[in-house]
Amino acid sequence: MSYPNDPTPEQQADWDNRFRSVNWTLLPSPPLAPRAQNAMDEVLLEEMAAGRRGPHIRFWNWQSKAVIIGRFQSVKNEVYEDAAAAAGITISRRMTGGGAMLVEPEGSITWTIAAPDAMVKGMSFAESYQFFDSWALNALRELGVEAWYVPLNDITSTGGKIGGAAQARKHGIALHHTTCAYSMAPGVLTSILRIGKEKLSDKGVTSAEKRVGPLRQQTDLDRDVIINHMIECFRNQYGLVNDNFRSEEMARLGELVAEKYDTPEWVYALP
Repeated sequence: MSYPNDPTPEQQADWDNRFRSVNWTLLPSPPLAPRAQNAMDEVLLEEMAAGRRGPHIRFWNWQSKAVIIGRFQSVKNEVYEDAAAAAGITISRRMTGGGAMLVEPEGSITWTIAAPDAMVKGMSFAESYQFFDSWALNALRELGVEAWYVPLNDITSTGGKIGGAAQARKHGIALHHTTCAYSMAPGVLTSILRIGKEKLSDKGVTSAEKRVGPLRQQTDLDRDVIINHMIECFRNQYGLVNDNFRSEEMARLGELVAEKYDTPEWVYALP
């Protein structure tokens, strides 16, 4: 079955060759605080730039609920802070662009891919977004989820948006991460995020909730089952060797959270 915006067979063959051109490692998925998860991307990017780590993929496990805002967003414009605080939701800023996302420990599936930016040489930014998530779409479809890509950076379905991606390019490295909604309680999104009027229909705020189509609308499979299937699909297609975080990386993570990601200067930075 074909879906909107699917690559041509020639394009898919090129993408497969690009993925197979590097040696991939799979990193662990320990539950981390939201700001530590965002800081981990920067730690691993530093390690890649220094030549101490290669291309990798990792899935995130969240210790708690959070709103993750893009590098160039402001908290005031994106989040109802009082509502977030009352719900025990952490506000965290990531190093990549893109829009605000609400994540929950058992309600979200998030992953990072990091690779040399030579891997996407000659691609437009729009094509690189779809490229980096093409394997994930195939894995979801194998589970019966009808999903396709919508430029610039959305994974969607007939039920609404499933997820979105963000990127950063730095030190010759392309850092790409994606968050998909696995499940979501009704009303929570619009009570926390300041969704702009241009995203609402004339029926009011409740219509914004329909813009999100969590995976649970299409499958009864547990979150961990979906993640494990995605990992094995990537491994079977492109190769994947299990690896661990190094003690030096975990030490650097603690430093970076304290000196940057946990500070008001970073969280409340203005674009």
